Amino acid sequence: MIDLTISEALQKLKSREISATELTRAHLDRIEQLNPELNAYITVTAERALADAAAADARYADGTARILDGIPIGMKDLFATRGIRSTAGSKMLENFIPEYESTVSQNLINMGTVLLGKTNMDEFAMSGTGRTSYFGPSVNPYSRDVKLMPGGSSSGSVAAVAAGLCMAATGSDTGDSIRFPSSLTGLVGMKPTYGLCSRYGCFAYASSLDHPGSIARTVDDAAILLGAMAGCDAHDSTSFPGADAVAEKLRAGITPADVRGLRIGIIRETMDAPGIADDVRAMFDRYVHDLAAMGAEIVELSVPHVMLTGTLYGVISRAEAASNLARYDGMKYGLRVDGADLNDTYRKTRAAGFGDNVKHRMLTGAITQTADFYTPCFVQAAKVRRLLANEFDAAMEKCDVILSPAAPTAAFPLTDDLNADAARVSNAMLVPMNMLGMPGCSVPAARNAAGLPMGLHIAGAFGDDVQVLSVAKVIEGMAALDNRPTIVMGK
Repeated sequence: MIDLTISEALQKLKSREISATELTRAHLDRIEQLNPELNAYITVTAERALADAAAADARYADGTARILDGIPIGMKDLFATRGIRSTAGSKMLENFIPEYESTVSQNLINMGTVLLGKTNMDEFAMSGTGRTSYFGPSVNPYSRDVKLMPGGSSSGSVAAVAAGLCMAATGSDTGDSIRFPSSLTGLVGMKPTYGLCSRYGCFAYASSLDHPGSIARTVDDAAILLGAMAGCDAHDSTSFPGADAVAEKLRAGITPADVRGLRIGIIRETMDAPGIADDVRAMFDRYVHDLAAMGAEIVELSVPHVMLTGTLYGVISRAEAASNLARYDGMKYGLRVDGADLNDTYRKTRAAGFGDNVKHRMLTGAITQTADFYTPCFVQAAKVRRLLANEFDAAMEKCDVILSPAAPTAAFPLTDDLNADAARVSNAMLVPMNMLGMPGCSVPAARNAAGLPMGLHIAGAFGDDVQVLSVAKVIEGMAALDNRPTIVMGK
């Protein structure tokens, strides 16, 4: 049953060919078998899952089934879940049990999903590696003799979906934290328009950049999960006013785009930059050729400041993180380490509760807010962000979507990092969508000689989530890859 897509499972549930309880037990068995190796879940909620499944079965029996009734999912541990430990991958919140529900998780409850557990993640979503979690790193299911990186920060979510430990999962994307790991694990990762999914109850990293989104094995599954997550929310002042209408379209299903006459933009500065692996570049060039042969118009774009995106992201995200994480002081919730006085308690709590990566980002972010550095660092970054927005606005007037690789390489050893060139071009390809609130989707496009996934990235104008997914569905059809859960760890 773990081979089923969400669409297939819903058909079988409605016809009573399978039950939600059977589907849930199959995934719980898979978690028990493989989670010790993959470390995809921090907390498994088996009892809650079986209760959710039983309730779904009852609704199927009496004809009141909901849109996603009985579908087992994983929830990134960045979303607060009432009565269930919610850690943000940190020691600071290791034992935090919220008394409230995030809007995203509540929306999914309302749609009938089954919560299997809370998935692993980089501490407070601050990394692209999956290695900074207080609970240890997740492992890419495509690993064999050497453990491979799943990417981050939604590392546990992608590992769980790719290995069949859930049918789909929530993620969050501040720089590329849904799309990059989805590319490394052969999944569809959808970062929606800013504000389409509420950030209420989603532990903040950088408020102007954080995007909750969906991770699944097919475009249709990613779309229906996103449609269930999305919607306007009075609790979130940045909620997108058109979110309800977009969510309804997503739930109605995605039709492949008509490629004839579709204007596909290619940003010259990113594709001319060093750092993209030869096999990824060859895969990208092949798709550009094939899409043109199908009738698409390939448009060369220039975004002069796009290669500065990594630096821009570093300044803005860290400044916002320093502000957002100041709330973790040991006073009201989370870890508390008592000191000699109030300031000493703050120091000891934060020293013990935050990992080195989070401390570094908080400290450097705080520096940019000081009198000496605010104008030359933060204000200048804000100006460059506006400049980048103007350049992308001009670029989007010439095209319908922008195409690029979703990652500069396939998966690599868990102990390694991207080299400087690869990291810089990766930031330039993916992070602008966070800076500008544009939707972006990673879709599996090919596998390299070692059998590792490589993805393509489709970006669209603000609010064009459905079109982005419709183009992703074209790529999915061209690739015709096996989307069943991968054989894990050489087994």
